[in-house]
Amino acid sequence: MSAEPTRGRGQSRAAANRHEHTNKSGPERWQHESERLERENEALRRKLIDREKQIADAEKQIAERDKQIADLERQLALRKRNSTNSSKPPSSDGLTGFERPRGSKNKSKRKPGGQPGHAGSHRPLVPTAEVDKIEVMLPNECRHCLLPLSQDPGKVATQGESRRHQVTEVPPIKAYVTEYQFPSVVCNGCGKVTCMQLPAEIAGHFGPQLTALIAYMTVKCRLPRRAVEAMLSDVLGIEMSLGSTQKAWQEVSQAVDGPIGELQEQLAHQAVLNVDETSWRTNGAKRWIWALVASQFVFYTVAIHRNTAVLVSLLGAVFQGIICSDRFSAYLKYHSAGRMQYCWAHLKRDLQGILDRSQSLEAKRFARDALAQYGKMFRLWWKFRAGLIDRTQLIDRCKPIKSKFRSLAVSYWDSCDSETANLANAFGAHHERLFTFLEEPGVEPTNNAAERALRTAVQWRKISFGNRSSEGELAVGRLLTAVQTCRMQNRHVLGYLTSAVISHRHRTPGPTLLPPEPTT
Repeated sequence: MSAEPTRGRGQSRAAANRHEHTNKSGPERWQHESERLERENEALRRKLIDREKQIADAEKQIAERDKQIADLERQLALRKRNSTNSSKPPSSDGLTGFERPRGSKNKSKRKPGGQPGHAGSHRPLVPTAEVDKIEVMLPNECRHCLLPLSQDPGKVATQGESRRHQVTEVPPIKAYVTEYQFPSVVCNGCGKVTCMQLPAEIAGHFGPQLTALIAYMTVKCRLPRRAVEAMLSDVLGIEMSLGSTQKAWQEVSQAVDGPIGELQEQLAHQAVLNVDETSWRTNGAKRWIWALVASQFVFYTVAIHRNTAVLVSLLGAVFQGIICSDRFSAYLKYHSAGRMQYCWAHLKRDLQGILDRSQSLEAKRFARDALAQYGKMFRLWWKFRAGLIDRTQLIDRCKPIKSKFRSLAVSYWDSCDSETANLANAFGAHHERLFTFLEEPGVEPTNNAAERALRTAVQWRKISFGNRSSEGELAVGRLLTAVQTCRMQNRHVLGYLTSAVISHRHRTPGPTLLPPEPTT
């Protein structure tokens, strides 16, 4: 008896379903098929919803990752900022960010020091009439026959001029102390006793030059008070308290108050002013120190604000001259109707920053084109400074450069890169303020004069951490003005401060800092 092949339970159920399906009537069959399709559609809809949710989650994660990447790129760009591509000072290079490139990548094969054919420089000899002591050095014996030679300069025969060699030395330093005695004098007429009152010029315990020296070491040498106190003790043998050094510093500030006031009155009458400002501190509170550089003097002031009110207080409501500055809004707001020169050094750093940090090819192209025109313009400027071309030639040769910068402004003003668009708009909106230096004598294409003036103040701020009072703010402005103006006018700084203290103690006007009148 042959056995039928065994069928699986699933095959039997499928066969039964087909048999049942064939036995159903048409409407029932279509209803069953419709229900089955609806179930399949529902399952597909659920899968689609799940897939859309997964896609949404993935897009959210991608957006978050893009944001993280953008933040990291921004942080990296900030880390790449240095003094060549941003407004950061050179002192920060290599400390908080990437060090700026210095020198050539390919080392020179020349040996260090003077090269063949170099003229060299030597310390000049002091004229013999101004030498304090002369010693004649005679040889003991003849170099040829070894016979002894006379050591009396008047008994030897010489040939030609003597070889001169000078040694400069500092004499033993010792403080010079003057004691003033005031005896009580008995009058022959009435028999009463009279004692002379202490004159105002010797009322203090320190002379004018020592008082001026304390201010000189503080302002010019930027020594902290403790270092000044130690130097006076170790070098001069003068024991002085910290409070005494502070009083001397304040006295010199009062002594130059009048001359500084004269300079402030002259600010509004200057033809050209380079202006800049930087942060300051007074007892921990935020302040701003301003530097205004004229052709022959510098003026400093510490202000609470960094706005047009400071310029109005110093220059008046309307300034007739030319202001050279960076693109800080306060300068344009104050002097929008006047002539200005914007600093090209700031623009170069901005362009270099775009070239170093931007990921956009369009932005890099803009920066390269602008820097190329910048290089051409400054090569012409240095030729003009060296006397190789005159001002008319400078203006004519810079016309294509001016036109190119205007074309860059039009081409990139709506760039997708925000830095590029902002700089392109600046080229367009301030086109005339970028090229004032071409036509106006005394105007430089950069604001380096004001930045150099502020460098001294910044170094002082890093050492002293600012001031403790409003009197200290006044003293900082006055003393910086006096010292830097003397330096600009090639005047002896310590000598001027000493003269100012002497005048102050005699209640007479201090020596002026105004430049001399030009002779006709």
